[in-house]
Amino acid sequence: MTTIASGFVSFSPALLHAKSRRSVPNFRNRSPSLPIVSASLRSNVEAETTTNLYPNIRETNSVSDLLHNITLADLDPGTAKVAVGILGPALSAFGFLFIVRIVMSWYPKLPVDKFPYVLAYAPTEPILAQTRKVIPPLAGVDVTPVVWFGLLSFLSEILVGPQGLLVLVSQQQVS
Repeated sequence: MTTIASGFVSFSPALLHAKSRRSVPNFRNRSPSLPIVSASLRSNVEAETTTNLYPNIRETNSVSDLLHNITLADLDPGTAKVAVGILGPALSAFGFLFIVRIVMSWYPKLPVDKFPYVLAYAPTEPILAQTRKVIPPLAGVDVTPVVWFGLLSFLSEILVGPQGLLVLVSQQQVS
């Protein structure tokens, strides 16, 4: 048996053909409430009975079939440009408001109902109040504005960044 060392992990070709000691779960005994997941794991005869039991559920053979039905693919370039024009500034503005809320959290005695502070407090507090129910303060520090700033930055990059989905759709040529 030869062992090949690569970096910190050693690899033995004999381990490729070794059987696992873990038992494989029996997917046939799963609940019928998950017909889409279990349909791809069953034979065609069993999948037909699942389809007959649930006529509104269409059987899919692969993940690519599911991803093909995403509505973003149906978006025309003109609408995508409008969406980029609206979402880009909106995500940037809310990102800036959450940065202001991060700084405001350093000073807990600020009068949040007064003029300059209410501009950042009023639009963000409903979102942060709901998030605080899920993510409580850690060691007395409210981390929810940081979480939302991270989520908004991620969404901004994925949707309206230089290689964002909406930007790529808006750059497609109309045929």
